[in-house]
Amino acid sequence: MLGTTITQFVIEEQKNYPEASGDLTSVINDVVTACKTISAAMRYGELSDDDLLGVAATENTMGETQKKLDVLANDLFLRRTEFGGHVAAMVSEEMETVFQAPGQNNGRYLLLFDPVDGSSNIAENAAIGTIFSILKRPDAATGEPQIEEFLQPGDQQVCAGYAIYGPSTMIVMTTGSGVNGFTLDPLIGEFVLSHPEIRIPKKSSRICVNLLALNQTWDPRVERHISDCIQGREGPRGRDFDLRWSAGAVADVHRILVSGGIYFNTTNAVMKKKGIVGKLRLLYEVNPLSLLVEQASGMATTGEIRALEVQPENLHQRCPVILGSHEEINHLLGS
Repeated sequence: MLGTTITQFVIEEQKNYPEASGDLTSVINDVVTACKTISAAMRYGELSDDDLLGVAATENTMGETQKKLDVLANDLFLRRTEFGGHVAAMVSEEMETVFQAPGQNNGRYLLLFDPVDGSSNIAENAAIGTIFSILKRPDAATGEPQIEEFLQPGDQQVCAGYAIYGPSTMIVMTTGSGVNGFTLDPLIGEFVLSHPEIRIPKKSSRICVNLLALNQTWDPRVERHISDCIQGREGPRGRDFDLRWSAGAVADVHRILVSGGIYFNTTNAVMKKKGIVGKLRLLYEVNPLSLLVEQASGMATTGEIRALEVQPENLHQRCPVILGSHEEINHLLGS
């Protein structure tokens, strides 16, 4: 029997807000179509004449070498969302500045996205993802949206989510009323509700961190937390822990949402010498993932303040982040 599709789910949620115009629902539907298109392109992989898994010989705004799938997915996302009439402009990790949706200055929403998260995993055929965030334009804004309109703290997001392209393709999403997961049914081409009301388990023995990077000297709190966990049941935590790390934020945070634990991607000594504060991008990764974690009863922090309260200063700002269950994060922070 056909379950609840993502479109049906969003429409039902919209009924809880009598003042809703349906514009946000339309934006979400366009995002879903974009993710479905990227999933199809990604699964075609090296069978394509375009060699989607190869290096593109170009760099993104942060000087990172792009894969061909990065470039293709960015273009697919733009093409699938630019003409709906409700998105005024978009920004992406792969673009230097704002993309103005043609003739859509009256659109009420702004779309932010990372078309391919974890692209270093492409060659290994490991899980990758797409992350998206939706903001509402300031009420007084007119004309073409400017960069400043996108520089809103994460707690202003009206929708956030990601698609994960693994053994199956899923979209995990929140509109501010909890987190739900939808799995793509390839027989009907629809995302169907498969993980309702996701909540991070309060207690878990899972850690998602690049352990080798600890050799580069991290925050002493991170090192203490890892040391306590490594000691297992004989140590201060009194139980054994599992280490998981995929090198992709979507895959690792998805694991935290489903199985619990802690994920962190903070600043180490090598980064500080280079003037880099954190690795993940605030607008395209930290904010949407943090909103999902909080909505799933978890906690998201920079190590100093709540992640969703960070005031963005530019489109490609990096930010340290610690995500997961309250118990694990409080232990790391020494609370």
